[in-house]
This record gives sequence, C-alpha cells and structure tokens, in this order.
Amino acid sequence: MYATIQKWGNSQAVRIPKAILEMANINEKDRVELKVEKGNIIIVPLKKHKPLKERIAEYEGEYNCHEWETGKPTGNEVW
Repeated sequence: MYATIQKWGNSQAVRIPKAILEMANINEKDRVELKVEKGNIIIVPLKKHKPLKERIAEYEGEYNCHEWETGKPTGNEVW
C-alpha cells in the first residue's frame, strides 16, 4: 500500500488506511511512539495500561494464599 506525505499545519502528515490500522491493532486516539531506524520511520503502539481492577476482573483461577518455606538463613538475614 502506498501513501503521500502532505502538509498539515506547520507539520507533514501521512494518512494511514483503516486496513493497516486494523492489522496493527491501532485505533483512533491510541498513543504511539515514533522511531527512526536505519532511515525508516517506525510507528510502535504503546501498550494499553489496564487498571488493577480490570486485571483482577479478568482473573478466573482460584487464589490460595499461603506461606512458603524459603530455607535457612545463609548470611546476615534478619530472622
């Protein structure tokens, strides 16, 4: 797929086709990092932060809280 660099205010812009964004799993207003590697412009989507509440809601396993033995002290550990 090809695109053309165009003027946009004081900057230059390129329109990214919807199909390309879908393949890269990037949506409107997602934050991305722009890099230049060996003369190529690389667009890297930033990982989407999920709050702890959302991560816990997705957990389907069982949690069994327990202590574990880590062995005897070998140095100057507080015992």
